[in-house]
Amino acid sequence: IKNGTVLPTPFIDLNSKAGSGGEQGLLGLAFHPDYANNGFFFVNYTNNSGNTVLARYKVSSSNPDIADPSSEFIFTTINQPFGNHNGGMLAFSPNDGFLYYFLGDGGSGNDPGNRAQNPQNILGKIHRIDVDSSFSVPPDNPFVGDPSTLDSIWSLGVRNPWRVSFDRLNGDLYIGDVGQGDREEV
Repeated sequence: IKNGTVLPTPFIDLNSKAGSGGEQGLLGLAFHPDYANNGFFFVNYTNNSGNTVLARYKVSSSNPDIADPSSEFIFTTINQPFGNHNGGMLAFSPNDGFLYYFLGDGGSGNDPGNRAQNPQNILGKIHRIDVDSSFSVPPDNPFVGDPSTLDSIWSLGVRNPWRVSFDRLNGDLYIGDVGQGDREEV
């Protein structure tokens, strides 16, 4: 939408590569904090095989109202054992400028693979990466150097962190984690 009018061409169309239905599809989008200068934005989608893709795109060099679909750089593809609990939110922290990406436990009910509690499994976690340094792990991530835990993990043990927000006043992170049957968790 520009000046109150829907533009004839979508900013980006991922229909051919993003599977959809249930809890899958385009699950997250975040514009780089310096988007006005570098034109980068990031997406989290489930591909046609049902796996999570975290990718970076760039705005078109000739038209600021559309993305360049050929600019996709896939940072990672993550196997999803089930079609639910994929998480998917992406957000940049106003405090540190790093990209946080939120992955659910991979699905089914009650995390049958115990993926959220496994520090060597990428699922069921909040991850924090520096997208300005070739998608590197910030050296102050809490588990850097711990061989029992993946370095990118910021927090573990979440079920399906569906939506999140950084507090505008102090930058605190709030997470809406979808509950199993009776309760949701914030």
